[in-house]
Amino acid sequence: MRPKIAISIGDIQGIGPEIALKAHFNISQVCQPLYCVHKELLAQANALLNHSYTHALENMACIEPNAPTPPIKPASIDKASGFYSHASFLEALNLCDKREASGVCTLPIHKHAWQLAGINAPGHTALLRERYQQEAIMVLGCPSLWVALFSEHIPLAQVSLKVRLEPLRDFLCTLAQVLDTQEQIVVLGIDPHCGDNGAIGVQDVEVQKAIEQANALLKMPKFLGPVPADSAFAPHFRAKFRHFVALYHDVGLAPLKALHFEESINVSLNLPIKRASVDHGCAFDIAYQNKASIKSYENAIKWLSQP
Repeated sequence: MRPKIAISIGDIQGIGPEIALKAHFNISQVCQPLYCVHKELLAQANALLNHSYTHALENMACIEPNAPTPPIKPASIDKASGFYSHASFLEALNLCDKREASGVCTLPIHKHAWQLAGINAPGHTALLRERYQQEAIMVLGCPSLWVALFSEHIPLAQVSLKVRLEPLRDFLCTLAQVLDTQEQIVVLGIDPHCGDNGAIGVQDVEVQKAIEQANALLKMPKFLGPVPADSAFAPHFRAKFRHFVALYHDVGLAPLKALHFEESINVSLNLPIKRASVDHGCAFDIAYQNKASIKSYENAIKWLSQP
């Protein structure tokens, strides 16, 4: 039986509604999608897309979020849209918590729209941590390359303060338990060339200790590193390893998106529910132009549909 997947619509001023409409028949082959959106909003989107998806719209099962329906104003950062995308996400989580869906797929939100709506969370993952009181781990990628993030949406100035022995060791131990792989995982360094033995930084000494302690606790050499981030994604290295830990956001995601932008997805591990997302934003520059790719979305649904 195909699993039921709850789908939060994301920011309606971006490409989320287009992706949902465009991919409906494809994803219906692997799951039963439950769209957390008012059907009249999807009808508005379909009209803006030259009624290209009327047949799909007629066959979409929609659960209405607890929010007023804002008008679609393509590519606008809008308080009401932020509130609506948040309500859609909460409705999808409620369906999962009630066991009426086996996973949640999130379409892209606009973080500033959430701020305008008074939502005190910088994104989906932070809200998941608060809701379930567990340390959600963000992992992005595709079968060829997966990158786990030790720190995510924080300013670069705060990253160095966050990289400390015990929190990093605990993160690595948890990741080893929840990441479904028997392969070795590469931990990227934080300073250029991992500090060159102290010549340009000493923080990777702390990273090295965290890796050693995590491996000792796991009783296996699960983690390798620290490895200089500027060379870790070279072809010969990726031929040997598929799983990486980046200590901060851009150093891990810049190469991932350069290599696998359309196909990569974002998954949240170490939670009581399964959650996956597209690995791209609202794409206001192409909103309602029938140009959005559905590849990342389809891959997220396939990941959620696995037993």
